Order: sequence, then C-alpha cells, then structure tokens
Amino acid sequence: MILKQQAFHPFKRLCVLLSVSRRGFYAWLNRRPGQRGQEDKVLGERILALHLASRKTYGVRRIRVDLQAEQRYCGKERIAKLMKQLGIKAAATRQHQVTTDSNHRLPIAPNLLNRHFSPPGANQAWASDISTISTQTGFLYLATVIDLYSRMIVGWSLSGSLKTPLIIDALTMARTRRQPPTGLVIHSDRGSQYASALYQKTLKNYGMVCSMSSTGCCYDNAVMESFYHTLKVELIYTMKLMTEQQASNAIFDYIESFYNRQRRHSTLNYLSPMAYEVAA
Repeated sequence: MILKQQAFHPFKRLCVLLSVSRRGFYAWLNRRPGQRGQEDKVLGERILALHLASRKTYGVRRIRVDLQAEQRYCGKERIAKLMKQLGIKAAATRQHQVTTDSNHRLPIAPNLLNRHFSPPGANQAWASDISTISTQTGFLYLATVIDLYSRMIVGWSLSGSLKTPLIIDALTMARTRRQPPTGLVIHSDRGSQYASALYQKTLKNYGMVCSMSSTGCCYDNAVMESFYHTLKVELIYTMKLMTEQQASNAIFDYIESFYNRQRRHSTLNYLSPMAYEVAA
C-alpha cells in the first residue's frame, strides 16, 4: 500500500496511518524473497507462458496438467492463487444462438446413438451440428463433424447460407479425410437440413446410417453442443467483430492448428484429439 501511494501522499504520513515503522518498511523493501517466494516467481512465469500458449484459454485444471507433463507438481489452490496474482483466467461464457429448425414434416431418423458418446474406436460414430458466427457484415454458419471416439473435428464448412449444402460440404470433407467403413452412425439434431432428402441421399451414397436427437433435447447431441460452446468461449468471444475472411481464417487456425492438435480435452484424460488417436 505504501509503495502504491507514495506518489500521492507523504511517506511519513503513510507510515503513521498504516502503523508501519520506517525502518521496518525499508527492511521489508530490501528483504530477499524466501525459497517459497522464489519458487512461486518461477512457477508463475511458467504458468503465464502456458496460458499464453493455450491462446489464453486454459484455466487451473489444464494448466495443472501441462505442468505435470513437465514434471512440475503442485496443487490447484496454488495455481489458482498465482493465476489470480498474474491476472489471468480461462475465457468466460456467453449465450449461444439456436440454429435448429425442427418445425417441418420431413422424415425423422431414430435416435440410434442414444447418448453413447464413447465408441470403442475411431470412425464408428460421428456427430454433426450447425452454429452461428457473427461478423461485421452479418452471420456466417459453421457446420462441423466430430468423431466421438477422439473428439476430433474431422470435417467442417463455413458459409453465409444455412441451407443443406453447408452440412454436406462438412460431411464430404470428413469422409474424404477419414474414409470410414460402411455402417458408420452419424448423429445430428432434427433440423430441416439434416432431414432433407438431399442430405439423406448423401448419407446413403456414403454408406452411413442416420441418427437423430429426440425432440428439443440438446443433451442427445451434447458433444457437439460442448464443442461449439468451447469454440465461442475460447475464440469468437475473445475477438472483436471480424470480417468474414478474418472469421474464416481464425476458425481454420483454431480447429486445425489448436483444437485437434494441441488443446487438452478432459474426456480424453487431458490429451489432445490427435494425441489420443496416436496413443490408441
């Protein structure tokens, strides 16, 4: 307090008001930090570096896993205290916009997935969904396909149109990349795009089996909901309103460079999707 207020108030007056002797103040000022203080300084610098490496997204849990990977072991409370002192924290949440239009009379597929979000291997069960990205000139729509085994985004597409080709482009990317076997289950909500004849025909041509959520139940597609929540919190909400090109570049970089390859996922024992598949 004295250090902060010296520029505004007389030093002697501050010492009197705070019941601190001048000798005691100077002794404190020249005192070297103890071993714990020195360790906290080094640890704090590393925590800051890890937080920046995570694109300012990691909170206490993921920072702790990163430290453990470097053979640095410390409690969550200590990390939380140092993060508070450094003024860093995980990104905050906001509300999301609903893009599902299930008010239609198109045929609906049964819920084959039934919330079984952990298949025994890759390319056995995928999930897909659409989300809205706000830009300076309006909305973009992002469709993604995720492999439920490793939580890897295997296909995605960004467009100014919410029509069916958006989700087919994402699905085609996923199929081209992964070459899944016939019979793969792909789950989605009951949106008109997923129930459309064009999408259903594409699934048939690709040898995939359609599964759809129950009416108005976001939990049936919880993995996709979670991914979009993470994307918005860690990327979209941290940036100023972008142009469409900036949004496209940022989403490409986030998915392909960070989320799939680097970001630790709690469901995967804090491995990244790629590391989880490699370790399998």
